[in-house]
Amino acid sequence: MSHHIVEVSDLRYTYPDGTRALKGISFRITHGEAVAVVGANGAGKSTLLQHLNGYVSPQHGTVRIGDYPLTKDTLQEVRRTVGMVFQDPDDQLFMPTVREDVAFGPLNLGLPVEEVEARVAAALERVGASSLRDRAPYHLSGGEKRAVAIATVLAMSPDVLVMDEPSSNLDPAARRRLINLLQSFQHTKIIATHDLEMVADLCRRTIVFQKGKIAADGPTEEIFRDKALLEACGLEQIHRMQPCPVCGNLPTMSQSAVVGDGD
Repeated sequence: MSHHIVEVSDLRYTYPDGTRALKGISFRITHGEAVAVVGANGAGKSTLLQHLNGYVSPQHGTVRIGDYPLTKDTLQEVRRTVGMVFQDPDDQLFMPTVREDVAFGPLNLGLPVEEVEARVAAALERVGASSLRDRAPYHLSGGEKRAVAIATVLAMSPDVLVMDEPSSNLDPAARRRLINLLQSFQHTKIIATHDLEMVADLCRRTIVFQKGKIAADGPTEEIFRDKALLEACGLEQIHRMQPCPVCGNLPTMSQSAVVGDGD
């Protein structure tokens, strides 16, 4: 299962305007982990994600996806392994119909037409968007666009799913469908988000970014209990992890999840 491993070592990146976005980032994510990357705006989350799929090349340090260090020579293999869902679905949807958008990636892999059609049907069904197959993407709602954008990635059968702010601009029903979908994806997930409630539902591990550095990396429950850490990194403690106003006791993640399910 080494092809599912993501390893970053001393990654540094400075934009042309002199902004130092990443200042020596290192971590290792193994097969099947669901890991959140959180932090304030400008902390470096999106820059990191762009490295994981080769949209940005390391200036210093290394990115390794499975057995492959990220280089120009390995870029195609890395992009087959890592599926990237951008923050804005419009960045991924550019064909006349939904079917053509979802088929675009598999067709470019040179797969037989029959297999491409099977992948399109399976991906759209998985995200609950089969009825959108012949629609024009620009006529879809925000939630529908998000679902189709995810389908375009799932059709590539990635081993690692990377998502940038996947719940942004979604209504509560679409957000819950997204969470249910991500819970069903059994391979490695890396999710950059401000939605800490979603992180609590999906990710056992959280990496906290602060001004281009890793401020913390560990079990989500432990990190979400650390109010001082969160506030120092421009984040707020989620409601389910705050002390009971009556008894002062702190709930566990599992206890709070049970309470939330009953609301």
